[in-house]
Amino acid sequence: MKKIGMIMVIAITVMACSKENENTMYVKTSVKGLKKGTFYLQKQLDSMIISVDSVDVSGKEDFLLTDEVESPEMYYLTLGNSSKRIAFFGEKDTVMIETQLDLFALKAKVTGSENQKLLDDFSAMQQQFNNQKLDLVKEEFEARKAGSQDSIDIVAKKLKNWQRKKYLYTTNFAVKNANYEVAPYIALTELVNANIKLLDTINNSLTPEVKASKYGKQLDAFISEIKVSEKE
Repeated sequence: MKKIGMIMVIAITVMACSKENENTMYVKTSVKGLKKGTFYLQKQLDSMIISVDSVDVSGKEDFLLTDEVESPEMYYLTLGNSSKRIAFFGEKDTVMIETQLDLFALKAKVTGSENQKLLDDFSAMQQQFNNQKLDLVKEEFEARKAGSQDSIDIVAKKLKNWQRKKYLYTTNFAVKNANYEVAPYIALTELVNANIKLLDTINNSLTPEVKASKYGKQLDAFISEIKVSEKE
């Protein structure tokens, strides 16, 4: 009987530990060219960036950092007090980061986070939009240099159309991925100046789980603030 009782205690303990750590994020990192240094796992709390874990590395390129993730959110892997920082979408289970010391953020490859994968896809399209805007800004500069008001007006219309397309693409992307926390995140970072109807469209499309997440709550609160200010 004592043996059975002991087995039951061990089983309960294992189950309790498993439940306690079910939201743990393991950030397994490999930095080529690394000799030594201190790395911090950070995230934003209100308006501050705080460290949730750190590790001193010496003589190896691989290391592990962890945190308990209530809901997926943006994290930062920072090297010491330097400006070298990798931003990534963290979530429970294992996230892998591979990079090299001299091109820390530029060469970073993040896997294991579905939200990060979607954010990478979104960022790739955003880069195309940014390139288009650079071309339009150059076109506007040339028009102003030539003193052609007609050309300036044409570029202004193009820029307005560019902005509209960018907002619509962002909204459609968020709605399409409404079951991921990246949806309210990009709404909060890319659509703060957009029409409230676009934000409402995204907010209304979110699944209950995403609505209850950190960014889901922030998006809902942001929309409420706008609506209150519009009534004043």
